[in-house]
Amino acid sequence: MSFQPRGFDFLKDVDVRLTVELGRTEMKLKDVLALGEESVVMLDRLTDELLDVMVNGKLIARGEVVAQGDRFGLRIVELAGTENAPRKDVA
Repeated sequence: MSFQPRGFDFLKDVDVRLTVELGRTEMKLKDVLALGEESVVMLDRLTDELLDVMVNGKLIARGEVVAQGDRFGLRIVELAGTENAPRKDVA
């Protein structure tokens, strides 16, 4: 008896880590340690910029935050690698 998977169907149940990145900043450790409940940390992204959607650290799409009831969600706006997607390096 031989096992013959059809396409990539056998990979559909593999767990991956999906991350949505709101923005980044660099801080000195002393500044991180000084953060408190009312602290504000400025990020490198503007409010109207799309968020990066990554799977296992690899950029796959960009999207925007939506509210659904009392929860946040993400609307995918563009897939990575599409011709109209602006180029942005992810470190």
